[in-house]
Amino acid sequence: MRTYAGHSSPAESNALYRRNLAKGQTGLSVAFDLPTQTGYDPDDELAVGEVGKVGVPVTHLGDMRALFDGIPLDEMNTSMTINATAMWLLALYQAVAEEHGHDVSKLAGTTQNDIIKEYLSRGTYVFPPAPSMRLITDMVAYTVTTMPKWNPINICSYHLQEAGATPEQEIAYAISTAIAVLDSVRDSGQVPQEKFGEVVARISFFVNAGVRFVEEMCKMRAFTQLWDELTQERYGVQDPKHRRFRYGVQVNSLGLTEAQPENNVQRIVLEMLAVTLSKDARARAVQLPAWNEALGLPRPWDQQWSLRLQQVLAYETDLLEYEDLFTGSVVVEQKVADILEGARAEIARVQEMGGAVAAVESGYMKGQLVGSLAERRRRMESGEDVVVGVNKFETTEPNPLLADLDAAIMVVDPAVESAAQEAVKKWRAERDQAAADKALDALREAASSDVNLMAATLECARAGVTTGEWAGVLREVFGEYRAPTGVAAATGGGEADETLTDVRERVRATGEELGGRLRFLVGKPGLDGHSNGAEQIAVRARDAGFEVIYQGIRLTPSQIVSAAVEEDVHVVGLSVLSGSHLQVVPAVLQGLKDAGLDDVPVVVGGIIPDSDARRLREQGVARVFTPKDFGLTEIMGSVVDVIREAHGLDDKVPAGVSPRPPAPRRSARRRRRCSPGC
Repeated sequence: MRTYAGHSSPAESNALYRRNLAKGQTGLSVAFDLPTQTGYDPDDELAVGEVGKVGVPVTHLGDMRALFDGIPLDEMNTSMTINATAMWLLALYQAVAEEHGHDVSKLAGTTQNDIIKEYLSRGTYVFPPAPSMRLITDMVAYTVTTMPKWNPINICSYHLQEAGATPEQEIAYAISTAIAVLDSVRDSGQVPQEKFGEVVARISFFVNAGVRFVEEMCKMRAFTQLWDELTQERYGVQDPKHRRFRYGVQVNSLGLTEAQPENNVQRIVLEMLAVTLSKDARARAVQLPAWNEALGLPRPWDQQWSLRLQQVLAYETDLLEYEDLFTGSVVVEQKVADILEGARAEIARVQEMGGAVAAVESGYMKGQLVGSLAERRRRMESGEDVVVGVNKFETTEPNPLLADLDAAIMVVDPAVESAAQEAVKKWRAERDQAAADKALDALREAASSDVNLMAATLECARAGVTTGEWAGVLREVFGEYRAPTGVAAATGGGEADETLTDVRERVRATGEELGGRLRFLVGKPGLDGHSNGAEQIAVRARDAGFEVIYQGIRLTPSQIVSAAVEEDVHVVGLSVLSGSHLQVVPAVLQGLKDAGLDDVPVVVGGIIPDSDARRLREQGVARVFTPKDFGLTEIMGSVVDVIREAHGLDDKVPAGVSPRPPAPRRSARRRRRCSPGC
């Protein structure tokens, strides 16, 4: 039983872990902040506004010491949600365990380390696919002998479902990832064939469970069956224990609603049943989100509520007393068979393309997910899929849990970021710089060869190297990567309804009034890689007739401003889900003003508390959209309103009226303002 936790600083997160363990939590699930996940130190330009927001910052060995101070690592089962920098965080964890005198071979836990799904959904990738697969392969080979109780990779279909995957796609893309990893380990020659069963035994999965809990339960039974077949037939693993499908779960956070958030409690319980009802496909570890995650960062009390939900199910009900409840069920067996048929067909398609890596690089899998999510959004907006409190049964009594909305979520102290910046500067100043430089040189040399990188990474950890320095060396050697967005290949799903047709006409007519097609820049500032919302906005904007400029994730404010200048846009839309909106959005506003584009309106979407939304509007943001604004076509209509307001046009587009003479393009006006050589 776990809660996914970490925030602000290693010391504060350590106190939270200790409290949770005292309440009966039986393992740790560490959430790292975005700079740590993407290989930046707190004082890097891209880390601005992101430090300590969605997890704990861990920048060096001293931070890892503080994070686990007083916690017996040899008695813990620690899950670390970390991917591109997984090798680095595992090295820091091992170094701290060694300092505590623990036997490294006894350490138990998991590093997520599934880079394929980062390219497809979560966005915390750093390096291109090939060197990223090398890092994973090296970790698997290292842990199977040195840390045999450690799961070096947790193949994570959780985020695939949030990105739009159907049950069949979720299984297919996760299994395709497993094939890519296992083939890479086998072909590397680092693990003897007689030990390959142990490699398979250490592969675990992390899945999503949505509110359609019967279908989700069948999905898990299908997953279990397919994994057993694959490991026996493709890899020749004969020991049934090695072939066991071991998975943990977090139930669907993206399905939690801002509107009537009290309904999220029953959603969480039903989703938990999906992965606990069937003994033959039951999760080994369950972690639940908090009821108010669609509003902001949960408080310790909210996390406690989620823990108590698990404890009531485990200790008060009789669920765990029975054998599998669904053996012999004709209905369940047919649903499982249907899911298996679809999953096998999709796996075959991916393998024909050359496997998961090739399907990432071509944009195939990303395009499929963006298209599936667009269809899911269409069903919700049309009312075909009911979401209680959102598109049906919207009338509600006042919620006493939200009486003081600002107190209903946790807010990270803004001083956390400056404290972390000062701390890393102090760390660098006080360490043995010669030892750090030597370790980094050795890492650079190892990365340029084909040796296993774990040894060089451990030496960096012990020498006081920082997260940004370790990742920086690998960026030099491996390069960086920008994954396909999937937007170009995706369709909006279904035929245009009357509302979309009306918005298209308004977009067309407003463009004619302004002298050209309306251009909409969709930007993802900062390190927030959860791009599902931005991609859906981009798809719907294109369907509504906008010319859409979307360059993907992880942009600095200055890069967004440069794109706005270069593309001569009519509106800028920013998507921020990490809580950094009060830092990155004002930076974009100021940049636009400095570039002479203060007439270009800015709209913002994300998980933004009401008080923060008010502040953003006061600073010049034209509109703020949050999860309760689920109608994408209605959002497009509001964007047209914003453009018309910015240009002093009438509230409504007059029908059948000739457009006014085209205005000079702003880019031309800016060129006249610009002095030679500027």
